[in-house]
Amino acid sequence: MGQPSAPSVPSPSLVLRGTLIDCVADPFFVPESEAVRYIPDGLLVIENGHIAALGPFADLYSAYQHLPLVDYSGHLITPGFIDTHIHYPQTGMIAAYGEQLLAWLNQYTFPTERQFQDPTYARQVADLFLDELLKNGTTTALVFAAVFPESVDAFFEAALARNLRMISGKVLMDCNAPDYLRDTAQTGYDQSKALIEKWHGRGRLLYAVTPRFAATSTEAQLKAAAKLLDEFPDLYLHTHLSENVNEVAWIRELFPQYDGYLDVYDQTGLVRERSVFAHGVQLTDEEFRRLSQAKAAISFCPTSNLFLGSGLFRIEQAKSTEHPVNVGLGTDVGAGTSFSLLQTANEAYKVAQLRGQKLSAFKALFLATLGGAQALCLDDKIGSFNPGNEADIVVLNPQATPLLALRNPAPLEHDLATIADPLFSLLIMGDDRAIAATYILGQRVNP
Repeated sequence: MGQPSAPSVPSPSLVLRGTLIDCVADPFFVPESEAVRYIPDGLLVIENGHIAALGPFADLYSAYQHLPLVDYSGHLITPGFIDTHIHYPQTGMIAAYGEQLLAWLNQYTFPTERQFQDPTYARQVADLFLDELLKNGTTTALVFAAVFPESVDAFFEAALARNLRMISGKVLMDCNAPDYLRDTAQTGYDQSKALIEKWHGRGRLLYAVTPRFAATSTEAQLKAAAKLLDEFPDLYLHTHLSENVNEVAWIRELFPQYDGYLDVYDQTGLVRERSVFAHGVQLTDEEFRRLSQAKAAISFCPTSNLFLGSGLFRIEQAKSTEHPVNVGLGTDVGAGTSFSLLQTANEAYKVAQLRGQKLSAFKALFLATLGGAQALCLDDKIGSFNPGNEADIVVLNPQATPLLALRNPAPLEHDLATIADPLFSLLIMGDDRAIAATYILGQRVNP
């Protein structure tokens, strides 16, 4: 597959008018009034694809009236959503019936991923996958490809053509998987290194070293993955952790020399900053403490955890003041049931309720935006409207459907306390229909 040339990055300059809301701190730890920035009639200034300024429309517009104005009055304007765990090869098997994790992998996932050795098929799915993300307001994602290098090339080519900030990598699997999906510790290392040198840092693309999970990699392969992280310190580590009770027990059988699931990764050099572990449903208190100490992150995937019957993530433990862990939201398609981070926040709220916790609208917004950016160590580039950040933006229509219009009949409120209700209704009832527009580097891309 030939190496594509990078597209010319659009550098539009314009101003957006609407109700601006973003997070500037973590509302799990500071009062929401300090964590959330809210401007009822705001102006967001975009210059050369980046945020230049923001503030009340009445105060700013005279200085920027030479720029094209797009009026979204009556709409909420937020930073683009960030999905911290999703599988693009599983797009075609979303909503596969009736199994829990390990049986589900063997019955549905592995046969589906076999198709991604075909570059043409992989590119077709990558295009559809990215279009679905943008339609749902997701502008950055941490993405599993398949074991085949062709699947990574196809994904990054499609993302590069759209100027997206995306993170992905070749899956590493050298045991406990069908022969047609296995690599070896050495070939996995070699193929990953070639892909890193080809794609990492190109345009807005970043690379994640991606062992599927401890059960499908030998100790030698996990250590080879750590060698890549040592050789390229700004890479990511992306894998699964403690999703399912039977999986955790299996890991203990496979690695009796280690003290539990996280310790397998830890002792092979994979628990560090820029490591993102999906699920974490069955983590022990000590494992939460170790993740906090290492500055690693967890992707909370509630639709997947409920669909596969994996359990209820302890967000209150991840967000404890004693041992806080960075947490973002993940859709995890295809075990997850929607590309929408609004619908994912909906399920996260219910998981919290079942655990006797409260996930407010502002905390959910944080997880979908700045929290995801912090989990990915990208909060200096995305996740908020701080000047200098890349202008990846979502516009939400609180009256997008007849039911939402009935629920939100009045104009958007003029203080933080009262905007919480329409925002919450969007998080619970919203989906792709609520996305009025998605902007990438200040360029409208959807619809």
